[in-house]
Amino acid sequence: MTKQADDFSLNLIEQLPGLRRYAAALVGNASLADDLVQDCIERALKRRGSLRESKRMGAWLRSILHNLYVDEFRRRRGEGIEAELASVENDVAVSALPDDSSMRIDFVRAFNRLSVEHRQILLLVGLEGLSYRDISTELNVPIGTVMSRLARARERLREALDMETAVPVRLLSSTGRIER
Repeated sequence: MTKQADDFSLNLIEQLPGLRRYAAALVGNASLADDLVQDCIERALKRRGSLRESKRMGAWLRSILHNLYVDEFRRRRGEGIEAELASVENDVAVSALPDDSSMRIDFVRAFNRLSVEHRQILLLVGLEGLSYRDISTELNVPIGTVMSRLARARERLREALDMETAVPVRLLSSTGRIER
């Protein structure tokens, strides 16, 4: 193995934890995230020659991963959701854990309601800690667009969380019965 291939492999391995976090937050399921990361790594290895600057590997990998996610989303759009029970048994979005994890479940559901662009911008800022300039470069959009998308994404997340945590109000009558 050449020194250049060795450096590429080491840099790729260093990116895996962040790439997996990004994929898991994007798809909302650890198993699907692992599959997405595996497909991303496979594509990256096949196309390693297209990476111009090794210091931009994180952005390059996230771009590959995002494109794979969008391709899969478009492909499955008309199919509905099909999943085997075993694949969702530990999914936070569909499981009620014994401890009080309702806030986490509400957050995951609200986050998953956001558009891909809004989830992407929240993940890059909040999870990956990238600067607006880095995000602007990675997404090839002006910094102002990054800031406005982030503001809209935060607002949509607040609205979605409010919808998740809204409790229907029921009044008790003077007899102690619930009135609807």
